[in-house]
Amino acid sequence: MLAIKSPRAYAHESGLRARAGEFIKPYASHIRIFTSPRAWQAVNPELTQSLEANAIRWEIEYLTGECTDAAIETLKKNVEQQGAELLFAVGGGRVLDAAKAVGSQLPDLKVINFATVAATCAAWSPVAIVYNEQGGHVRSQPLGKMPDLVLVDSEIIARSDVRYLKAGIVDALAKYYEFYPYQRNNPNDLALDLKVMTAKRALDLYRDLGAAAVAANEQQIVTPELVKIIDANIVLAGLANSVRDVLPTPGFAHAIHNRLTHQPELHKWLHGEKVGYSLLVQSLIEHNGVPDADLLALLREYDMPLTLAPLTGDRAATIRTIAEQIKFPAASAERLAFRISADALEQALLATENTF
Repeated sequence: MLAIKSPRAYAHESGLRARAGEFIKPYASHIRIFTSPRAWQAVNPELTQSLEANAIRWEIEYLTGECTDAAIETLKKNVEQQGAELLFAVGGGRVLDAAKAVGSQLPDLKVINFATVAATCAAWSPVAIVYNEQGGHVRSQPLGKMPDLVLVDSEIIARSDVRYLKAGIVDALAKYYEFYPYQRNNPNDLALDLKVMTAKRALDLYRDLGAAAVAANEQQIVTPELVKIIDANIVLAGLANSVRDVLPTPGFAHAIHNRLTHQPELHKWLHGEKVGYSLLVQSLIEHNGVPDADLLALLREYDMPLTLAPLTGDRAATIRTIAEQIKFPAASAERLAFRISADALEQALLATENTF
């Protein structure tokens, strides 16, 4: 059975923060805001002025750590104690995922996500990524209920560090390189066709407009190219993830990423940077030690790490441990056009040491 889980609506405008109250007002007049200090500073004073102009009452809560089970539970209790009608999340992936997780647990709670960076598709994605306090991946939690609305202000994205946009581009283009290998052995799967078609559209946009969008971000200006790339990072990547059927097709590079999050030396890498490195590892396995040339060019264009950072202790032993601890469902591995093993992973990880 094919299903598509997506937010009810999406709005992307330059300067949208000054109209946030207008978007929220049809849903609720009493809200809880969940954000980070940096994100809240980025959208104000315009956003709070808009809330006040639309007679919206609000209380605010900040996330200063990871999106953990404890953070989700605390936010849930605070929403219930306040009696908020709507949870308004303003920030990046950790903030948005925590809000989605709470919204999924409270059937009557409305959720609106306001993405302040385009570093992932978290604003749209039908899962919440839960971490431990150290930033290690715990699980990717499917959502029972999706956000009512996703908001994006391209002025805010344009003012953010270009590193976020680059990481978001690579996280999004990963969908194509992760889903396409399933298609070779499963050519008649409609859900998979939709995933690959959507991911391919994003990849084409990055090839055509990615450099211009990065240049606009570096100059902190909004251009048509930047707008299209923001939409690709959030909507197209999110939509590719939103198509589901009875046969799961998890991304192998993301499985590698999940183990890398437990490596303290890599904690400063952004999500998309870990995914980019993991795509290189996947490609080495998939193509017998010679990575896809187009993929490698894209990873270089967007400044992705192509080797592991310095590791504590015996480097070779640590790499072997990483390879052994990467987890991927056996049923999904059977559907791929290449074989996965701890030995193959170790060899691919070691190949990144000197080759690239």
